[in-house]
Amino acid sequence: MLSKRVIPCLDVRDGRLTKGIKFKDNVDIGDPVETARKYYEQGADEIVFYDITASSEGRGIFLDVVDKVASEIFIPFSVGGGINTVSDMRDVLLAGAEKVSVNSGAVKNPDIISEGAARFGSQCIVLGMDVKRVEKSDDIPSGFEVVIHGGRKHMGMDALEWAKTGEALGAGEICLNSIDADGTKDGYDLELTRLVAESVHIPVIASGGAGHPDHMVDAVTKGRANAALIASIVHYGEWTLPDIKKHMADAGVVIRTIW
Repeated sequence: MLSKRVIPCLDVRDGRLTKGIKFKDNVDIGDPVETARKYYEQGADEIVFYDITASSEGRGIFLDVVDKVASEIFIPFSVGGGINTVSDMRDVLLAGAEKVSVNSGAVKNPDIISEGAARFGSQCIVLGMDVKRVEKSDDIPSGFEVVIHGGRKHMGMDALEWAKTGEALGAGEICLNSIDADGTKDGYDLELTRLVAESVHIPVIASGGAGHPDHMVDAVTKGRANAALIASIVHYGEWTLPDIKKHMADAGVVIRTIW
């Protein structure tokens, strides 16, 4: 059985680590390079880095920060935010990332997924999805809608269908973020996570809402996720990565605890 992964997420704005709740009220909480190095040393399986305002501001990603983070860690490193072309993907990979996460850019131009997969391999292409609960309708039968530009623009797209489309186009992984749960520390949206995880054949990373290691256990068991993305729980020092992993292992989750 493959080990489940625990993946710290670094949201970066203006070159600084930031955190908000439900994509709002972000505050500066530190230096992303130092934080990435700390999590690497504590045993993170991967690191995810998002330039959270690149798409909404219509600019490219901060490649200098990507380069600095990549020089400090030696585990898989995924980067997203403002990636709209295969050239953008190439720049990020050359700056040191192993994977690129496409979200808003892929919704506006789905071909970027297939083009990126053909150029760099599906293992490099992560489909990032920001999802919000809505009333079920003909257009959104699952009751989960795709939202882009950092939660600012509703697309009228069904999240489950978009996940299936992303897989068919060549995405190698899905990072599934619940806007409703983001930053609340009340737990992941397990209904959303399981719905997508059971409908695709590629790994799904649960994101949004982790506040206790039990939430990560639920994400990879009840939610059927392959990995759990975490932020507030470690950013604010409530739990360390070794303690989280020990708790998950004690709960019976197969996880990498030796590094």
